[in-house]
Amino acid sequence: MYKILIVEDQEDLAEGLEINFKKEGFAVSKTGTGESAINIAIKENPDLIILDIMLPGISGLDVCRDLRKKSVDAPIIMLTAKADEIDRVVGLEVGADDYITKPFGIRELVARVNAQLRRRRPQRAQGLNRYRFGQIELDFEKYEATAKGEAIELSQKEYKILRYFIHHRGQVVTRERLLNEVWGYEAYPTTRTVDTHILKLRKKIEDNPSSPKYLLSVHGEGYKFIG
Repeated sequence: MYKILIVEDQEDLAEGLEINFKKEGFAVSKTGTGESAINIAIKENPDLIILDIMLPGISGLDVCRDLRKKSVDAPIIMLTAKADEIDRVVGLEVGADDYITKPFGIRELVARVNAQLRRRRPQRAQGLNRYRFGQIELDFEKYEATAKGEAIELSQKEYKILRYFIHHRGQVVTRERLLNEVWGYEAYPTTRTVDTHILKLRKKIEDNPSSPKYLLSVHGEGYKFIG
């Protein structure tokens, strides 16, 4: 049974989500504040988090950012009442995997939850715990990385990107494919955030980021990892 954490301060909506997801066979925890969401997520280790952006006190964006810093890697689907692109961009860049705009249909949300959980299952089964290329060492269990023996700090999303590239070593991966498989949002309107993350990654793993050896650009296509 999958466990879901619902973080929503509108009581009627939170209760409705809880009822529907329990009917679908999920175990459900729920809270209405960002502070308690962080505590529950760390303590209970849910399989997925449904997180409203507009919360009293700590915002959903800050909750998402804090959870990723604390290495909580459960997929996060953000709920937002705003259709503005900037909210979607920021939400994905701080570590969310998908978002849905209010008002939404419960069937669509359940479908998105199941899609995220399906993506997560193969990653667990593949069992990639450690990987080394050049002078970079990655530990995906402890979320630790070193370059030439010195610790480097990678974000949760950067670990996910590297894991995906390693599993598809030598293949050309398009920006759209990365968005679908790593961010988990099939209809995302721009690929700018992919390029931003790749640039940041290169600064951390390449000796010369302007002339990379491992994370290569393929003109007109996307990127290829050869580490």
